Order: sequence, then C-alpha cells, then structure tokens
Amino acid sequence: MSLFHGLSAFPITPSDDAGIVDTDNLGQLVARVCDAKVDSVGLLGSTGTYAYLTRAQRQRAVAAASEIVGDTPLIVGVGALRTDDVIDLAKDAQASGADALLLAPVSYTPLTQEEALTHYTAVAASTDLPICIYNNPGTTHFNFGLPLLQQLAAVPNIAAVKMPLPAGDLGEDLAQLRASLPADFAIGYSGDWGCGDALLTGADTWYSVLGGILPKQAMALTRAAQAGDADATSAQNAALEPLWALFKEHGSLRVAYAIAHHLNLTTALPPRPILPLGSEVEARVVAALGALEV
Repeated sequence: MSLFHGLSAFPITPSDDAGIVDTDNLGQLVARVCDAKVDSVGLLGSTGTYAYLTRAQRQRAVAAASEIVGDTPLIVGVGALRTDDVIDLAKDAQASGADALLLAPVSYTPLTQEEALTHYTAVAASTDLPICIYNNPGTTHFNFGLPLLQQLAAVPNIAAVKMPLPAGDLGEDLAQLRASLPADFAIGYSGDWGCGDALLTGADTWYSVLGGILPKQAMALTRAAQAGDADATSAQNAALEPLWALFKEHGSLRVAYAIAHHLNLTTALPPRPILPLGSEVEARVVAALGALEV
C-alpha cells in the first residue's frame, strides 16, 4: 500500500519567539497522534508552520519526530522559495529519517506551469523518497492544471497529490483525476470539513489539521468513511461542525493552537505575525471541545 493513504495527521510545531523548535513538546504531540494509530504523520505542513522555520530548525524538528514515530510513516514538508533550497531540505529530511516528502510550490513571483514542472522534476531527481504534490492555491496562489499533474505523475518519485476541496462536485473532481492519472497515483484532499466525504467517495488520503490535534476524533471519522458508512460519517461530521465553522472563519492553524492551549498540550504561540485568537473566539473553541467531550 502507498505511504499516502488514510489519515495523515499534521501537528503544530511548537517554537519560541526566536523560532527555536521545542523538540520535547513536539515529540509529545507526535507521540499523541501515533498513539491514536494514524496512518501517517505530516510534519512541517502548513499547520506545522514550515515557512516560518529556518533550515536548521526544520532539520531539528524532523530528527526529533523521527525518534518518536516508530512504524508510523513520517511525511515531511520541504517547500521553499528556491529550488536549490528545497533540494537541500529534501536531503536533510531523508538523512533525518523521513519516509516521504510533501512539496508546495512556494513562490513570490507567481510561477508558470512550466516553472513548476521544472521545479518538481529537479527535486524529485535529488531524492529517493516519494513526493506528494501539495496543491494549496489558497496559500501559494498557484493551481496545478490537470495537464501539469499528468506530467508530474510520470516523473519518478512523484507518487501522490494533496488537493484542495473543489468548488463543485467532489465526486466529479475525484473521478476526473482518477481517469487522468495513473492507477497507483494516490489522490487525497485537505480542507477538514469535506474530507470525510472525500474518503467516503473514494479518495486515498485525508491530510488533516484535526488529526494533528484531536487524532482520536479524526480517526473515528476516517474509519467510518473508509468503511463506507455514510450515516456514521455524517454523524461524525455533524459533531465536528462547530470546529469546522471555526476553521473556515479563523483559519485552522489558529484554531489548532487554541485547542492545544486549552488541552494543555503546549504554551507555544503561533509564529509572528500570526496572532492567537481573541478571548471570544477562544470561548467558542472551548464550547466546541466541550460538546465533543474532549
């Protein structure tokens, strides 16, 4: 089975005001998600604030997590502005124990489809690890066209894609991707509020913010969807709706930190200039957690 399947849980990366990763705290968060039997740990994703950490701190985080994960696959985000920097990060991640890589097309000058193809091809040639394409246009302002995905799927070591939830019908979106990409190319989604339905529809992977902070609840939704139980999936989604609303309104990263604070999992704050939620929104987070009996 591909490394890219089931619930991929993305924890926050606790760090201090100087951007120094708290490896003990990170290890505790990683152990928590692994204890819940998630299918993989997604380290240094957007929730893991990879873009705010130096190369040395990213390597420090990967080394710390790799000591904790055991048999749980470790997928590491390696996005950066320059292709040569991404290649260095990919090599660092592989040397520190990563099992796979997640690569977003980070840029300042907007990339063309050809530039993205060249970027990904160069990185794939530099590593033995399988790579998941991170299609996150809401953050990167770059969207992978279907022809580009087809070209990248033919590149050795590029094995999966992490898609945003589509504006239209999810089933149609997945069917188009399945028909256009190799049968063994893993297709997953992010956008937690729609990913139960994505798994129910037949997606391979849920790349989950919730899984990194409330892994038991995310696992319950994942397994219900994978079992094809539409009623149980709907019920799990309904219970999580207050959190989904907060994710949409305030960004899942800020909400993840608020949950972590309320559960006494960390005292770390998100990296500036990102600010923690205000007291009124935090009260909604606490109420949502209370309804889940966390």
